[in-house]
Amino acid sequence: MTRTKLLLTAIALLAATPAAAQNCDRLCLEAIGDQYRAAYLAHDPGKAPISRRVRFVENHVEMPFPDATWDTVTKEVGPALTLSDPVNGQVGIYTSILQNDTPGFLAIRLKVEGQMITEIEHIISTRRNLSAPPTPIGDVATFTHSPHLDKAVPKAKCRPRAEMVRLADGYFETLENNDGTIRVTRFSPTATRHENGMAFNEIEKGFQSGRYLFNERVRDRDEFLVDEHRCIVMARGFIDHKGVMDAYMLTDGTPARSIFREPHSWAFLEMFKLEDGTITGVEAVFIGAPYNMRSPYTLNPDPIRTRAAKIEQRGAIAERARALAK
Repeated sequence: MTRTKLLLTAIALLAATPAAAQNCDRLCLEAIGDQYRAAYLAHDPGKAPISRRVRFVENHVEMPFPDATWDTVTKEVGPALTLSDPVNGQVGIYTSILQNDTPGFLAIRLKVEGQMITEIEHIISTRRNLSAPPTPIGDVATFTHSPHLDKAVPKAKCRPRAEMVRLADGYFETLENNDGTIRVTRFSPTATRHENGMAFNEIEKGFQSGRYLFNERVRDRDEFLVDEHRCIVMARGFIDHKGVMDAYMLTDGTPARSIFREPHSWAFLEMFKLEDGTITGVEAVFIGAPYNMRSPYTLNPDPIRTRAAKIEQRGAIAERARALAK
């Protein structure tokens, strides 16, 4: 199945689940998110409506619940930003924590069914989890979310669910094929991306430069949450780097070198603020992951491309970038 067909299938599924079936509106879901954070910090699952059959995954490893940072978290530095999707019964949380003296940025996804948490997914990013090559990580003590992320968006400025998913996926499409072309999405001039608490301004200019040509692909994309109140899409995915690219050129002809010298993947939970069909802000929690790693929650993983297909695609992207540089 092609990427386009998979995206259309995902959009159809988003539209097919009736909101009433979840029996938990936005305020209900976000209250459950608050209860979950309180339970997590207290190391007490009884403080939240967590199903006895809950699936628990942290950094894409499934394990019995509770375990991992449920045992080691000592403080929430915050502030927390909570998203909700009553149609799909999904809650998203972006926050920061301490594990004793170890700071980290934490993204959480909760699946709520019948007002019970049935799935828990964490991505916790610390300096250890970022590995090499180094990726920026901010200071949990000073980081704050962009204020506009939590603000409600008037319905007239928030596109239908299917279009929001398409625009968010266009960000990944642009990242995967970074020859300077903006694909199937738009950015506001002031759109800023926060990755592990570190700000990157002028997102569109970064893409137009072809800086990310070294990305092999952005796979297993799953836009699982659409917050129609805040006009935000939250997604999971992986960015693969084959490690074979060395020197390349930016679209203005500037020489550049890839920082990836071996096979490598990033795993992420990422959100996109969309206003008037334009991405106005991005926030993501990233970790380093084994090359070609999968998530236990990925229902339809992308097929692994053959080496010949990878070489052909990479050559075509590089050729487009060179043409734009002339």
